[in-house]
Amino acid sequence: MWQQLLTGIIQQDQRALARSISYVENEVPGYENFLSQLPAGNASITGITGPPGAGKSTLVDALIHEWVSKEKKVGVLCVDPSSPFNLGAVLGDRIRMSEWYNHPNVFIRSLATRGALGGLHPHIIDITALMQATGFDHIIVETVGVGQSEIEIAGLADTTVVVVVPEAGDEVQTMKAGLMEIADIFVVNKSDRPEADLFVKNLRMMLAPAFYQTKTEIPVIKTVATHKTGIPELANAIEQHQSATHHSERKDWLLTERAWKLIQQYRMNDIDKELLKEKIAALRKKEAFNLFGFIQSYTK
Repeated sequence: MWQQLLTGIIQQDQRALARSISYVENEVPGYENFLSQLPAGNASITGITGPPGAGKSTLVDALIHEWVSKEKKVGVLCVDPSSPFNLGAVLGDRIRMSEWYNHPNVFIRSLATRGALGGLHPHIIDITALMQATGFDHIIVETVGVGQSEIEIAGLADTTVVVVVPEAGDEVQTMKAGLMEIADIFVVNKSDRPEADLFVKNLRMMLAPAFYQTKTEIPVIKTVATHKTGIPELANAIEQHQSATHHSERKDWLLTERAWKLIQQYRMNDIDKELLKEKIAALRKKEAFNLFGFIQSYTK
């Protein structure tokens, strides 16, 4: 089974990719060894993040159109909130990309967060590696839109695009400690609305201190995703950023971050939460329970 899937991935078969993602999501025995045999892929990952209602899905749809029109292959992962009952994805906004589901150069997969913090799927690194191995030119990861805790995307994406709208106003101030610091590119979507120019001006003023620290100006791009206005400029900015960072120290740090998370994940595999609960319950019946003492004895 695994060898057949690996052959399909190498042949860029989207059906093999879809099955592989399902097996990885469900942690079918043997998936770690399967992942270790994947060929290296060169596709950069673009993270699209920002507050709910900013138009992220419509923006992704417009980017797909831009790159497909240039005969590029595009893979998209849409990470949705989970149902609290079955941990499945709540696919409320996938209709915006419905025209691409049968396109030969586009692969779209919706994933549930399954309760993971940071707006991402617990196996997002594995799944993006699968997509890179399948030969896509561009990979887009659209996150849930959960606010400041969504900064986890910065550890995954080669380029992080933060999408805001003119109405954000004072909300940008509250974002500064989270999303503001992770942006490689800012998009002011729905920029045909009143006060858009003033908002862009204020946003650039807020970013000015960051300019001096990084010595690199963060692009602020105005778009109207529903009309595909500003999308060529955004695609160009993404490609320029990824070209500049491909061989940089930042790329090394991104790969280090992914390796760190995977090592944490693998080391936790042998811990059975139910068994942990039983041990804690038994100790609590015997003595006053000290959480930190228990952790020390458990991890020795």
